[in-house]
Amino acid sequence: MATTPPKLKVVTGANERLKNLKHMFETKYGEPPLYYAYAPGRVNLIGEHIDYCGYSVLPMAIEQNILAAVSLNNSGTIQLANTNPQYKDFTVSCSEDIAIDRDNPKWHYYFLCGVKGIQEKFGITRLAGMSCVVDGTIPPSSGLSSSSALVCCAGLVTMEANQKALSKVALAEICAKCECYIGTEGGGMDQSISFLAERGTAKLIEFQPLRATDVKLPEGAMFVISNCCVEMNKAASSHFNIRVVECRIATKMLAKVRGLDSSRLLKLAQVQTELKASLEDMLALVDKVLHPDPYSREEICKVLGITSEQFSTELLSANTQHVTHFKLHQRAKHVYGEAARVLRFKSVCDSDPAESIRLLGDLMNQSHASCRDLYECSCPELDQLVDICLKSGAVGSRLTGAGWGGCAVSMVPSEKVGSFLQAVREAYYLPDPRRAAMEKQSLFVSKPGGGAAVFFEE
Repeated sequence: MATTPPKLKVVTGANERLKNLKHMFETKYGEPPLYYAYAPGRVNLIGEHIDYCGYSVLPMAIEQNILAAVSLNNSGTIQLANTNPQYKDFTVSCSEDIAIDRDNPKWHYYFLCGVKGIQEKFGITRLAGMSCVVDGTIPPSSGLSSSSALVCCAGLVTMEANQKALSKVALAEICAKCECYIGTEGGGMDQSISFLAERGTAKLIEFQPLRATDVKLPEGAMFVISNCCVEMNKAASSHFNIRVVECRIATKMLAKVRGLDSSRLLKLAQVQTELKASLEDMLALVDKVLHPDPYSREEICKVLGITSEQFSTELLSANTQHVTHFKLHQRAKHVYGEAARVLRFKSVCDSDPAESIRLLGDLMNQSHASCRDLYECSCPELDQLVDICLKSGAVGSRLTGAGWGGCAVSMVPSEKVGSFLQAVREAYYLPDPRRAAMEKQSLFVSKPGGGAAVFFEE
């Protein structure tokens, strides 16, 4: 695999989407684009809410992506426009410090996260002026990483405009870090697969150090994505960051009980490493030392020997200061169990036994149950959709992405895909006029796609 994002040649006339984007760019700025860049969305097959705990995940890139047309300008500004009229134009000065309003997570702030990440990496005092038009085919707030793909695309665009070069791994790490400017404390899966994806294969993404390993998916089954049509914006709500905080507190509590230095541990994977324990050992430890009832702030402070002020400043994030009780047992149990399921999923794919499709389906079903019951990141519509998918012929179905809305991913035997799509359409989408109107972009078969790239017209 090439270490840097590829630079490709393309004929825009052969691609309707590119042709339309070029036309809009020329209409807006009075000149053709100098280059284009795209970054794909992703579907996570298994491994939900565990990347920020230090554990491996198993996503694949999807065909849907963020695409940007770009030219350089001498106006000393970065000019942003979007093909979707609901996303308004925005201009920022290249000489000013880029400010990102995390209380108002509009589309252009995600783009500016990527710009700021590259600026800080290279210490660029005055960025190159850019004119950009952005087009997206990833449904927003659907759990398919539209936000992270936009950040990655912006990082790639900015790197090219300022004549810098970085590896895919470095770009992924920078984009994961700089997306935190919008207030989301993610773990890096989305940015990693956007850059490290390769066509035809899923990837096991491991962290510290970041690396991606091919995972060959079994013959005889396909992955179908279905959107429950409930949107959830991670940056606009506190659900996601509350889970991050609960895992951080559970890390400290487990470390303290086992006599480790809890002050330097932030992720559940670090406790396992320090204890030299197996994931099964960690699950047993969670059952033994963390009670299922929610923990109050006072109880946590007492166990950790910290003040209420330290608790707020060291453990909570800006949008979780209001939380008073924390489900540590349930969150830690999900994380260690899900981490084990990821490894079993890869093992089945590697060994490819005769019953591999059934085994993988079982793991996906167990994952959804854990997300629903222990991590509580599902919603009634997602649960209904997953149930319909299973009744319609899927061997496994689970929420994908942060949850609380968005998409399910289902593993369906190849010969049943046609009847599966029709059954889900009839049972979930057609009875509801709003869902029926969204059905064409909400239900589709997905194959592993390639990673982010820059391209130029021939």
